[in-house]
Amino acid sequence: MNRQIYPLLIAQFLSAFADNAILFTIIALVMQSAELATWYVPALQSVFLIAFVLLAPWVGAFADTHAKPNVLIAANLIKALGTGLLLLNAEPLIAYCLVGIGAAIYSPAKYGILPELADKDALVKANSWIEGSTIFAILLGMIIGAKVADYSIQWALIGTIILFVISAAVSLLLPKKISKKAEPGFKVILFFQQARLFFTTPRSRFAVLGASLFWAAAATVRVIIIAWAPLVLMTQNASDIAELTLFLAIGIIAGSALVPRLIPLDFLSRARIPAYLMAIFIISLSFTETVWTARSALFAIGMAGGMFIVPINAALQELGQESIGSGGAVALQGFFQNVAMLIAVGGYTYAASQQLSPVVALAGLGALVFIATFLVSLHLPERE
Repeated sequence: MNRQIYPLLIAQFLSAFADNAILFTIIALVMQSAELATWYVPALQSVFLIAFVLLAPWVGAFADTHAKPNVLIAANLIKALGTGLLLLNAEPLIAYCLVGIGAAIYSPAKYGILPELADKDALVKANSWIEGSTIFAILLGMIIGAKVADYSIQWALIGTIILFVISAAVSLLLPKKISKKAEPGFKVILFFQQARLFFTTPRSRFAVLGASLFWAAAATVRVIIIAWAPLVLMTQNASDIAELTLFLAIGIIAGSALVPRLIPLDFLSRARIPAYLMAIFIISLSFTETVWTARSALFAIGMAGGMFIVPINAALQELGQESIGSGGAVALQGFFQNVAMLIAVGGYTYAASQQLSPVVALAGLGALVFIATFLVSLHLPERE
């Protein structure tokens, strides 16, 4: 692996830290407000995801036809601008949507640059490092962000802006390389032509749909916990919820560290096993009633999820680099996974507005993940 992966790890760590600090700052804002309903948090998550869906035909091509460090810099500055709007008391739904636009631009460049820094044999390891550092950043971002936000929303937002700017500065150290020339034609048509091409093999279908399944489940678990924890565990503030979610993050780090030895790229089909386990552990979480059993279940969910998503990301980048471009493949993944997340979180938002119990929602989510894993794994060869 190229040593220049280290600036990428630092830049991604800072950006992911800030992403989660701002999320838990908004959660603290909602919990401290008597005017905002409980469905407001999943609604915020939904407007964040809309940017990924609407911009998918453009952001992948943008990452592949421009130097990816420049794309990372621009994306971080857009996220800083959205955070600044929150600092100026703008409508949170609008401000957080702008942060989502920055994140949508950032994602294809973040993952798309990895094949430029690591060869095929090191790609799973590189993804493991990126995933592990990202989850570690999520872990610290949500804990520290929530604690600062419980103390002062304003200082939490200022700190988040500073982190986005530093991440942009670190990205200047990455090598600037343009992986492909811009293709003529209408970007939406080209995007769906690429999607049709990419879905021609079972491995690429599994990579895209499997990633969509993982992120839909992860996003929904996170928003359900915000309603579930106060009801079942009697949590009181954003810090309590962040400390609970900490165990989910630690589990993903552990799973990401273990997976390079257990699931090499040539045996991608093995990834369906931790996906089934993730579904079972989500169902088990719905039956917990104490803090430590909930933490154990969340750790198990995270560990299974980390073992599921890392080889899928590596396979997606490898397949994309050989066909439509790694940035295009990540944007394609982003489109489908964010459509899945939008449907899942939007469905829960509606269910919560209809007074569905979060306990029932968790059990139902686990069952859906189990069934979906079986469906996306159909026709997947045991070995490539």
